[in-house]
Amino acid sequence: MQSQSHPASESTYLDIQGTLGITKHNGGMAATLDLLRRCHIADAREVLYVGSGIGVGPCVIARRSACRVVALDISEKMLEWSRLRAKEAGVLSRIEFRLGDVLDLPLEPDRFDAVLVESVLAFVEDKARAIRECVRVTKPGGYVGMNETVWLRRPSDAKVMEQATGLGAYIVTADEWERLWATSGLLDRTVTVQPIGIRDEALSRIQWVGWRWVLRAWGRLIGLLAKHPEAREAIRAQLRAPAGVVGLMGFALASGRKPSGPASPS
Repeated sequence: MQSQSHPASESTYLDIQGTLGITKHNGGMAATLDLLRRCHIADAREVLYVGSGIGVGPCVIARRSACRVVALDISEKMLEWSRLRAKEAGVLSRIEFRLGDVLDLPLEPDRFDAVLVESVLAFVEDKARAIRECVRVTKPGGYVGMNETVWLRRPSDAKVMEQATGLGAYIVTADEWERLWATSGLLDRTVTVQPIGIRDEALSRIQWVGWRWVLRAWGRLIGLLAKHPEAREAIRAQLRAPAGVVGLMGFALASGRKPSGPASPS
């Protein structure tokens, strides 16, 4: 969340998203619905959604099932947006909002029927620890599902890697992700890797966020640039993608079931 003591030009990629009230993940609504199916959300009583962003995922779950949702984010600003969306969607009473870090979830073990994570671990260096935390708070027999950005081919251009690091991203290859998932201790594991299509991704992002929220975000962006012209280059630098980089990227949809007995890597 940006404060008055930090000019917009010093804001991080995630700070700017919080200011504008916009978030995204690869695969859009179709990816979220796929994770809901893989993790049997229709049968769940309580679900944790890690990285609530502006609340799209938690609201989708609340609208499409009878379960209670805990929406967790490391940013209080994002939780504010999530509350607003939940109120507008008429599901505020069924979502609990928690401030927390995926590396140290402020939640008790063996609680949730399912834990979903979308576009969070791309910004976490210790991904194995984050996965362990998600498994820890899942009930025995419950499901963990994730949607995370991966490199289909690692970039050879050092500038691409520098930009990713500058955004606070720690993206791994699809093979590295599959190896991580294999050490999760989960059973019935699935991993599906898909390329990112520029046109489809743009359309799916609008569908996922919703036209009203997209237009509001654009209005806030115009206001930010009008009041803080120094932010223009910062935003440009953070969002500029080197030529051809999208063709190197994809996303992995992963799911698995926590063992009913003592967990053991398989």
